[in-house]
Amino acid sequence: MPLRIHFTVEDLARTRIADGPAPCIELTTAARQLQERSHLVRLGAWRHRTLSALHPASRMVFALMPRRGRVTEFLSGANGSTPAELVEQIRSTPRSRLRSSLEQTAQHEALPAWAHRLPDDPLLLRQLCDGLEHVAGHALVPHWQEVRAMAAADAAVRSRQMLSGGVETLLARINPRRIRWRAPVLEVAMISGLDADVHLAGQGMLLQPSVFAVEAPVVDLDAVPQPVLTYPVAQLQEGTATPLFASPPPGGDRAAQAVDVVGSVLGHTRAAVLSTIARHPGCSTQQLAVLVGIAKASASEHATTLRNAGLIATHRDRRTTAHIATPTGIAVLNAPSGRP
Repeated sequence: MPLRIHFTVEDLARTRIADGPAPCIELTTAARQLQERSHLVRLGAWRHRTLSALHPASRMVFALMPRRGRVTEFLSGANGSTPAELVEQIRSTPRSRLRSSLEQTAQHEALPAWAHRLPDDPLLLRQLCDGLEHVAGHALVPHWQEVRAMAAADAAVRSRQMLSGGVETLLARINPRRIRWRAPVLEVAMISGLDADVHLAGQGMLLQPSVFAVEAPVVDLDAVPQPVLTYPVAQLQEGTATPLFASPPPGGDRAAQAVDVVGSVLGHTRAAVLSTIARHPGCSTQQLAVLVGIAKASASEHATTLRNAGLIATHRDRRTTAHIATPTGIAVLNAPSGRP
C-alpha cells in the first residue's frame, strides 16, 4: 500500500516547484547511492570513480547517512544554496541542535558510539565535517553545474505542465511510475513500503527535483516551512537509462577535444543557438526560436545537430521539449578557441 497524502484546496494553492536543486538532498542521496549497487548503467561509472577517490574517513559520513533508514537531522536539515555553503552551515551547527538531532535519531535506530560525543568534542565534529567536505568534493561538486542544468530543465517541464493543466496535472505527471494522483489524494509508492495517511492541513508541499534520487520519491513531512516531496528529474524518467556524469576523455583537455570534434559544424547561427540554450536552460524549441530570432523549424534543425554532437540534451514531455547544454557544450562555449 502507498503513502497517501491528502490535499485540501489550500494545499493545492500552496504547492510549488523548487527553483533549483537542493544541495542537502543531493549530497544525502549521493551518499546513499555510493553505498548501493543498483542503477549500474546510470551511476556505475560515477560510483566507481568516486569511491576510488575517497579516503577511509568517509566512513564517518556513511555511518550518519546510511543506505537505508533515517539521516540525522542536523545533516539532512541544512539548507545551504551550494555544496560549499552546506558544509559550512553544518560545521557551525549549535551544540544544542547536535544533541537533540542525535537523540531523535537514536530513538529510531542505533548510532555508532562516537556519534554521541559529537556535541562535546569539537575535534570529532571537525573530522566528520572534513569527511563530509571530502565526499561532497568528489561525489557532488564536480557535477554541480550539470545537476543545476538538469534541475532547470525539469522545472521548465513542470512549469509548462502547471500552465497547461494546473497543479493537479503537475501532480499526475511528476513521477507516474511511483506517484499517482487520485483527487484529492496523492499516492506515493515508497521504497520502505510505508502505508499511512498524511493530512497536509493547509501547508501544501514543495516539489523538489533531484538527480541522485534516481528512481524512488522521498517525502520529508517534518521539513520547514512545508513538507517536501523529492522526485527524480524528468531526464531520469525518460526512455532507456544512460550514464550520468560521464568522465572526461582520457589523455587531454575536454574543451580542446570538444572544439576539435565539433568545430566543423558550428556556424554563427548554430553557435548562437548553443549559447542561448546555455543561458536559458530548459527553454522549449519555440522559446529558442524567439530568443535567437529564427524560425521554429530552423531552431529544431540546429538543436538536432547540436544534440547529435553531444553539446545539448533534450527532454520531452508529451508535445513540449526542454533543451539544456551538456558539460561538453559548456566547455565548447568556454574554450578560447570555441567562443562564438
